[in-house]
Amino acid sequence: QRQLVESGGGLVQPGGSLTLSCAASGGIFSIYAMNWYRQVAGKERELVASITSGGRTNYADSVKGRFTISRNNAKNMVYLQMNSLKAEDTAVYYCNAKLDNRAYWGQGTQVTVSS
Repeated sequence: QRQLVESGGGLVQPGGSLTLSCAASGGIFSIYAMNWYRQVAGKERELVASITSGGRTNYADSVKGRFTISRNNAKNMVYLQMNSLKAEDTAVYYCNAKLDNRAYWGQGTQVTVSS
């Protein structure tokens, strides 16, 4: 059974940094596009960053230059390095794996940016 488990969320002050990790299991995730989404209560889930199986990355305009997505296929891990965090980055962050019409989600990890 394919499973994604996020970790690394927490409370951080504005301007601070945080790294989220996503551990994938139960499949060969090196062939999947991996994504990080976030969701604020009452709003739609939004795509924050993505990385293809070949390592090509893409970012939402709101996080460009501040967030970096990376993957370690040997370890079945995906990371989201978040720098210069702002209050508006507060959300539940979800790891997502996508291949053709298949998609898998983690349970989410809360990130709160507040002083």
